[in-house]
Amino acid sequence: MAQLGHNNGPTMEPGHGWRTHCWTVARKNLLGHMPIEIIRAQVKRAAEIGLDYKTYATVTGTSGQDIYAFLFSSNSLRLHLSARDLPQDRAEKLRAIVRCDKIVISHRPIDPARLPADFEALHRVVLRDAQLAPKFSDSWSQLRNGMRNLLGAHKLSPGTVVLIGDTGFERDWTAAGKFAAYLPAERFFPEGSPT
Repeated sequence: MAQLGHNNGPTMEPGHGWRTHCWTVARKNLLGHMPIEIIRAQVKRAAEIGLDYKTYATVTGTSGQDIYAFLFSSNSLRLHLSARDLPQDRAEKLRAIVRCDKIVISHRPIDPARLPADFEALHRVVLRDAQLAPKFSDSWSQLRNGMRNLLGAHKLSPGTVVLIGDTGFERDWTAAGKFAAYLPAERFFPEGSPT
């Protein structure tokens, strides 16, 4: 319990300010002196996985790892009942992603067991997997364990995964799974996507 007069702000343990200062300076120095070959490689990789360079650099700079998988919520893909609902522009964007896994987390009543085969047959999109989304009533520990199990089944490090979602509930999956980032669907998919 906080003492009288405490404003419940961050702790001020010894060295915190110095560590923050050192990290800020080191990051600024790194970004200012990055070789052009590395920047070109990052721009190319960002294009391969369908991200703008600024977003890609922010995610990889924060996590310290490259992006190896996207988790798409069925909401972000505008799926309501089945893979047939996938809008054409979203199918095109998914097909264009190179060297990055695509996993769908589907809300009920969508059957995740059918999604990989249906996506390939209907849209020529290869999914690595599809799983059922957590329930709204799941506890934090159930949510965390579900996200860990999903990644563990595919031997993915959480820092290499970006979640594309469409609701605040889905944003919570990012914290539970300790994913590299959460991107709203409207930021990942082109403007003019059907809502």
